[in-house]
Amino acid sequence: MHFSSGINRPPYEANDEFLQITSGCSHGRCKFCTFYKDSPFSLSPMEEIEADIKELAYSGWGFDRIYLQGADPFIRKTEDLLKIAEMIYHYLPQVKSIGGYARVDNLKNKTVEQVRQLKDAGYNYFYFGVESGDDKLLDRMNKGYHADYVLHECRKMDEVGMPWIANFLGGLGGHGWGLSHARETAKLYNQLKPAMIYASELTLFPDTPLSRDVAEGKFAEATELERMEEMQEFIRCLTVPTIFRAEHVTMPVRINGRVPEDKDAMINRLQETMDTNGEERLQMYRSSVYSL
Repeated sequence: MHFSSGINRPPYEANDEFLQITSGCSHGRCKFCTFYKDSPFSLSPMEEIEADIKELAYSGWGFDRIYLQGADPFIRKTEDLLKIAEMIYHYLPQVKSIGGYARVDNLKNKTVEQVRQLKDAGYNYFYFGVESGDDKLLDRMNKGYHADYVLHECRKMDEVGMPWIANFLGGLGGHGWGLSHARETAKLYNQLKPAMIYASELTLFPDTPLSRDVAEGKFAEATELERMEEMQEFIRCLTVPTIFRAEHVTMPVRINGRVPEDKDAMINRLQETMDTNGEERLQMYRSSVYSL
């Protein structure tokens, strides 16, 4: 198997099999990101992809979903993705669906009809690293787009009924910015139809530009209690019917449920965490997170 860097996938995709069709990240400039720094962006050759699919077929492992590797494999042209799906189903007839990470601008080169074709070919539940609906933060973190662009592109997914996942990165605005960040991001997602919103918390590592900003006094991290209050406000402001999960290693407490049915229970769980632990103990948890 060809992998240019380690396997990256959300926790809930642990039982999938993995296939690299791109390397690195097509953007690679987000100030907080540590992933894919060891691998420049490139498209895997079709011959290499087919060889890896054959190797998976010979493995005898039991799986029914492929999670594509690379930061944003959805960037590939529609015809490439359709050809890859065709090869997967030819050699691996037990596979029922294909997903992966995605950037919002991966949709730029796809029409609504092409997204429909990909849905019909079994592509679903791509994880879009939107991070925020706050334009000031999106600029500050070099995400490369604004909230209105997210609306325009992700509505293609909604129009054809392809289920997709949006994320929320708590603490992204730093000290004093949490409630605004929560409200702006909830406002964005309430205009879309993500099948799931997956939340995690900003956790800085030394090799990121944002860590250097902290060292130079240009960015002050949110306190742990601010993070909890931000997550509460985000959940409180959500109105779109969706699944909400915050089970990442960066979360000191794992919560999940449906919006709107379980909003109060999730907000109360966060409150219990604050009341029981306090700032110092929550900071100890954050400092114990050594990798994502």
